[in-house]
Amino acid sequence: MTQQNNWQQGVWHADAPAAQPQAQPQQPQVPQAQPQAQPQVAYAQPQTAYGQNWGQPQAAYAHPQAQAAYAAQAQPAPYASADVAQQPKKRGWIVALAVIVAVLVLCLAGIASCTSMVNSSMNSFGSLGSFGFAEPGQEMAYDDTVGIIELGGTIQYDGSVCSPEGLKEQLDRAEEDPNIVAVVLRVDSGGGTATAGEEMANYVRDFSKPIVVSSASINASAAYEISSQADYIFVAKTTAIGSIGTAMQITDLSGLYEKLGINVENITSSDSKDSSYGTRALSEEERAWYQDQVDQINETFIETVAEGRGMDIEDVRKLANGMTYTGMDAVENGLADEIGGLEDAVLKACEIAGAPADCDTMYLNSGSYYDLYSLFGLTEGEASAEDIAAALKELEQHVGFEG
Repeated sequence: MTQQNNWQQGVWHADAPAAQPQAQPQQPQVPQAQPQAQPQVAYAQPQTAYGQNWGQPQAAYAHPQAQAAYAAQAQPAPYASADVAQQPKKRGWIVALAVIVAVLVLCLAGIASCTSMVNSSMNSFGSLGSFGFAEPGQEMAYDDTVGIIELGGTIQYDGSVCSPEGLKEQLDRAEEDPNIVAVVLRVDSGGGTATAGEEMANYVRDFSKPIVVSSASINASAAYEISSQADYIFVAKTTAIGSIGTAMQITDLSGLYEKLGINVENITSSDSKDSSYGTRALSEEERAWYQDQVDQINETFIETVAEGRGMDIEDVRKLANGMTYTGMDAVENGLADEIGGLEDAVLKACEIAGAPADCDTMYLNSGSYYDLYSLFGLTEGEASAEDIAAALKELEQHVGFEG
């Protein structure tokens, strides 16, 4: 017996001659043996066509003659529809995968483009004329360099660069780097805690390398006390500078408490221990006591400025009215040296240090703007997880008496 197989529209057909009928005496009984198998095997037909072993439906017609007889009766529609239904699914997954890959490529291209634009903008913003700025976060300078420290914010004990610990850390870094020849303090602060300002002023005074101050919009009170210890002070014409003076604030809330029906009783070891609690008015003796403290602290402020600026104490005392002066007035009365910006301060620092005028500059402490610069820079190269973590940590850190 010969048998010929061919495929037409996805259905396997068998052309078999009717020879040797005695070899298959039970063939006419096949339809009767499986009266209910027609729908089940119809959906299994494509599985049989691919030559896979799909269990009972195929086993029932394992004999070639039985398969040929049943194939002749099978309808191609279910198989064809199943085959057609499978193909769109496969193509759909392929299309979806292609779309996802395309979106990822576009996103990466957009990030790279934005990073390039931001870095380009920051480079153009950060350059000072002919000076070559080193990127923030650079550990050591490689040539004659002016280190820039930004004092922007309230002078207090918060661990930032506007605290004694933070400023000393940056000054020590500049001190230990042999290629940093001078430092520029970029000041934009209205002052803060008197004691913190006193400590920071001492650090600036004792620094062994030249320090030049570049005043931004305001350089007042404790911030000016720190600045007065620098070798040179630049101001803008409209800078608010000075405000030499000391203040102590005690709020008396006793009248408000009385209206609200609140009675506060303070149990103290002495009559004046609760004088600053704000639950009662000061006595005349207490007010005189606090005034004497303010005068002493203010005298220290005046002496510090006079020493740092090389001025007579009485001349500074006349200027110590607690008010700020414009940059123009400050140059005239001796509280500042010259009208100029950050670039002028860098040039002056190079001059005092005896370094070339085109020396490099490097931000020793970076605010949020420059931390973002460093973070974008990491995305352009092969940065380790430790580098990225360090940049993120640095970015995170950059969210009594008043003098």
